[in-house]
Amino acid sequence: MGKAESEPSPHVGGTWDSEVMSIVVDLQRLGETLADYPFGYLLTTSRGAVKAVTVSARVVDGQVDIPVGSGGSARNLADNPTATLLFPPTEPRGYSLIVDGTASATDHGFRLSPATAVLHRPADHAEAADGSQPAHTHDSSCGHDCRPV
Repeated sequence: MGKAESEPSPHVGGTWDSEVMSIVVDLQRLGETLADYPFGYLLTTSRGAVKAVTVSARVVDGQVDIPVGSGGSARNLADNPTATLLFPPTEPRGYSLIVDGTASATDHGFRLSPATAVLHRPADHAEAADGSQPAHTHDSSCGHDCRPV
């Protein structure tokens, strides 16, 4: 069964679904997952322009607290509260953490209400059953290995 028997990350939980290549996780565990990512990027948009700001983040009472301010990001969020947090992999062939939601400026930075979160990587970055690294081919049906968080 291949990956169907893979062990999920201790922070992600859930069960592996080989049909959709995902591990379904409760957003209440987002804080545990986020603790593995030391920095990321807050992505906001306004009038078609994207602004990216380097941030750190943690979950407080179910909300993502981002203790970094940015005037441009605050202006974007006032116009369009939809935001994404993108945390790059912490190791080669690792997962990126992507958190989508709505955000607003606070006195100390930003607060994001998460709607969805996924651990994401190209499918061909996964290890083979024998532990080897497959060639970078993007030959899976969707081309990516995503895990809803």
